[in-house]
Amino acid sequence: MNSLDELRSEGWARLLAAARRKLERDGALSGSVSIGVPSEEERRVIIGLTGRYRPEDVKRLTVPLTDLDLFLTNRYTHGLRDVLAELGGPLRDRAGERRALDEERDRLLAGASHGRHSGDAWHAAWLEAIAVDGTATRLIRRGEGRLVTTAAQVLDQLPAQAMPLPVLAERATGDTKALSAGSPLTLLVLRALALRASLPSVPGDRVGQRTLWESAGVIVDDLASQVLVLNLPVLGQGPVAGWLAEAARYGVPYRLTLHQLTTFPVALDDDPIFICENPAVLRAAATELGARSAPLICTEGIPSAACHRLLETAKGELRWRADFDWTGLRIMERAISRHRATPWRMSAADYAAGLAESESTPLSGTATPSPWDVELAPLMASRGWTVMEERLIPALLYDLNGEHPRTA
Repeated sequence: MNSLDELRSEGWARLLAAARRKLERDGALSGSVSIGVPSEEERRVIIGLTGRYRPEDVKRLTVPLTDLDLFLTNRYTHGLRDVLAELGGPLRDRAGERRALDEERDRLLAGASHGRHSGDAWHAAWLEAIAVDGTATRLIRRGEGRLVTTAAQVLDQLPAQAMPLPVLAERATGDTKALSAGSPLTLLVLRALALRASLPSVPGDRVGQRTLWESAGVIVDDLASQVLVLNLPVLGQGPVAGWLAEAARYGVPYRLTLHQLTTFPVALDDDPIFICENPAVLRAAATELGARSAPLICTEGIPSAACHRLLETAKGELRWRADFDWTGLRIMERAISRHRATPWRMSAADYAAGLAESESTPLSGTATPSPWDVELAPLMASRGWTVMEERLIPALLYDLNGEHPRTA
């Protein structure tokens, strides 16, 4: 082969780079390559190899690969493929690489689809999502494809019962730190748990992510897992029981941590317990009723591990409500399933009454049924508006007032 020094000049660089990209992408010596806004040197090179004049003000120059190959063969006795290999190393088979990536991705996803949650819609949606958006492929390219399998192994351990995060990590991976905050494995698992909880995406803050872990029974921090209460009637001895009794005496809200409930266990007596979603309801009860308010627990959204731990000790009826949005309906359905809760002002009539006062924010997210009142979910879907608990506070305070008959 004659010296290729000429082909290392500025006039050839972009043209040969474009030819390499096309051959690596398509594999066939067909079609054309082009360069935009060519320099004077590039214009002269292309005039020389094609034998066609191009004006100085030309904006784009196009060259058929067959013409380029023929020119190089005649001048250097070697064709385009050999010249590119000599100048920049062997050509890659990008089509073959894509096929291999697709095969490896499909293999990993197929393996991850078999397990404890193989029949669950959220699990299938998770696998589809990480395939469609390229997450699985990017992991494979980085040599971390095994994380898809590992994430599936973590999910097979869930839901759990108050399992510390390091314990979950050790059981699923053998490494207590494998699920540290922000790691690729953690984000993969949280994406699945977000779909399980019907959330649009993984929360970006630590509090939201901790709540997401707790929704699957995983304890990230037993001090951070808390539940807000008012006037709880508790059984047991120890400091927590004493603090709750003293707070109830004065009608003062109290915040319990999972650590407290684990270290100094208490149990709820057989009085009915009311449960709301929003702190504004509990604040209003403390302000307006104080010690006269019925026992009230606030979940502050999705119930925390501390909340579940406390409710599991209840001996009386749990009268539960949440916002009239799709998340609230899912919270209510899980409360009935897990704690045998009784819906509290969570009927279609209650929704209609709240909506009659004024319009609210539009409903968003995935619709969900309301098996305790089959008319509620269709009514919400047809009206298209949320009704937050704050709008029902007067009625809720009536129920919580110890001087009135309490309705469920």
